[in-house]
Amino acid sequence: MNTLIWILIAYGMSNILVYGSIFNAPRQFINVIGNTEGFPLRFVFKFISDLVSCMMCTSTWVGFFLSLTFFSPTNTLFGTNEWYSIFLDGVLASGAVWAFNSVIEWFEQNRPSNN
Repeated sequence: MNTLIWILIAYGMSNILVYGSIFNAPRQFINVIGNTEGFPLRFVFKFISDLVSCMMCTSTWVGFFLSLTFFSPTNTLFGTNEWYSIFLDGVLASGAVWAFNSVIEWFEQNRPSNN
């Protein structure tokens, strides 16, 4: 049950970071800085810009964050080393969020029209 809640938290955080309107301005700012030639640390902003435009990429880092702050499902379920668990939790979050998001997008694209 805790793992399911963890996955739903990962989906929610990723969804807010990638699609949430509250982050439109920060995402646009990061994108502009990331595409500005000659800006120092441009590569960092470019990385973050690419990261927050991809649900699978964002959820990987959300998985790392949740593993470090909340709890580690892979450590709890399989007893793996804590450092390996951080990586595996990122993989778990990425896969689970991608699957969940794919189902939601399929329903959004295939909903019946009102015509």
